[in-house]
Amino acid sequence: MKQSSIYRILAVDDDNDILELLKYNLEKEAYEVRVLDDGTKTFEVASAYHPDLILLDIMMPDISGIEVCKQLRKSTEFRNTYIFFLTAKSDNYYKVAALDTGGDDFIDKLTGLRALTHKVGNVLKGNLVIRKSVKEISVGNLVINRSSNLAKLGQKAVSLTDYEFELLFFFAQNSQKEISKDSLISSIWGSEIYLLTKSVDTYIRNICKKFGRDLIAKVGNERYRLQPWSNSQFAC
Repeated sequence: MKQSSIYRILAVDDDNDILELLKYNLEKEAYEVRVLDDGTKTFEVASAYHPDLILLDIMMPDISGIEVCKQLRKSTEFRNTYIFFLTAKSDNYYKVAALDTGGDDFIDKLTGLRALTHKVGNVLKGNLVIRKSVKEISVGNLVINRSSNLAKLGQKAVSLTDYEFELLFFFAQNSQKEISKDSLISSIWGSEIYLLTKSVDTYIRNICKKFGRDLIAKVGNERYRLQPWSNSQFAC
């Protein structure tokens, strides 16, 4: 794994106050950070800088973050680069557009900077996957489709709440890993969401009940793992 000091982040926003804040806080976490206040130069700068993660504002005067993301994803160089949208536009339309064009996550500026730094740390330093642009994931006989918001285990399809869906989707993207409760909360909801830790157990229990299987198992002290191959009945 790379040392955290060499992880590179490119932040693109037309608000220089936001850029200064991002640079200061991310550099405190030992990242190398470059900021850019002109979205039209993103591809050129990114090609020279080779960032591990790109932060994009959606609403910029000359080009939208959505269009920038489209440009980046067309290039093989940036096909697997993390792209997080950081924006004050929390409308569902913008969220859907951001993810449909290849954004990996959509983070509301109003939820606070700590949520962003936690998610960045989880994917770069923690080697966890947060890619909400992925439409469908298959793990064993479990299939999760974001477009239809549907989850199936074999022939059994179940309806999940939004929180349950995001939790199961995250487990599927990190199916070979044991994940701590703190990492679950910060990766899915961010640090500013006042989610009681016991709620995670409630969501996991509800998911297992709906599938009738011990789909997510507790494997240690506050650590969990997906096991879609399990045939054991879930014990409440």
